Amino acid sequence: MTENRRPSDSKRPESRELLLEVTGLQKAYGKKQALSNVTLSLQAGTSFGFLGPNGAGKSTTMKILTGIVKADRGSVSLFGRDITNDIDAVSKYIGYVPQEITLYEKLSAYDNLEFFGQAYGVHGNELKRRIQEILEKTGLIDRARDEVQTFSGGMKRRINIAAAMLHRPKLLILDEPTVGIDPQSRNHIFEMIRELNKDGVTIIYSTHYMEEVEVLCDQVAIMDQGTVKASGSLGELLEQYGRKSIYLEAAGLTAPPVDPQVTQTRKEGSGWILDTEHVAGVMQRLLGTAARSQWDVKQLEVVRPSLESVFLTVTGTALRD
Repeated sequence: MTENRRPSDSKRPESRELLLEVTGLQKAYGKKQALSNVTLSLQAGTSFGFLGPNGAGKSTTMKILTGIVKADRGSVSLFGRDITNDIDAVSKYIGYVPQEITLYEKLSAYDNLEFFGQAYGVHGNELKRRIQEILEKTGLIDRARDEVQTFSGGMKRRINIAAAMLHRPKLLILDEPTVGIDPQSRNHIFEMIRELNKDGVTIIYSTHYMEEVEVLCDQVAIMDQGTVKASGSLGELLEQYGRKSIYLEAAGLTAPPVDPQVTQTRKEGSGWILDTEHVAGVMQRLLGTAARSQWDVKQLEVVRPSLESVFLTVTGTALRD
């Protein structure tokens, strides 16, 4: 009943420089309101997750941060500079990995990286060193001279990320980087992100996979229908919005026990999940009932709050594709 996830309290210093401040972002495409009053802030060195379904506004927000799209209203301060109308002032510090693969299929991995490195202003021996380092990090050094069109989807994703890392960005923005990839490439990407973040690179990571946020991110913003529904550290969100529950499994128990402080019950596996804000009291009464009724208890434990329950509480619906 427990899950492995990144600790909610990282071991980095508590006081960090404010890297990003977004205030009141609005964006519409025709009659469709893509963003509505998006406001959030981000400290340097954070691994920040945008969690939400497709169409929530994550990609639009990221494109505004990189200058690809201009907001209708609102302001963005990045690295202490107001970039609403001057993204060029800080663009050299940003690496952006779009959801779409942006590679030249008939060029080799090396030639693609050489092209994008030069576009980022990296040249000569420095570029050669960076390409070598990046290919080693992606695990594709042995495929450096192969045409990208021969690569799997996951390998293309890795090179796509590599292209955004050549100029050593201080902020790396990744939009759904693991969609449709194999487990090996997914693990490579996770390891790359962890290493970059460990080295001080600030990460903004967009996904609709909750488990990715749980293992990679220490700060989270939940987006839906163009607004930020909740944001904070993973620990804070779990504490504030996560359901507190007990799991009970006992042989022959065909219905969940009734308790005045249990707000909801649901079947899970061979047992029952009991939602309650009064875990200690309910647990104590369950133990007493089990003893008196001589239940053959197989499992009785507190269930750790999940990000899924946070999302459900904040948005009123389960996460959808």
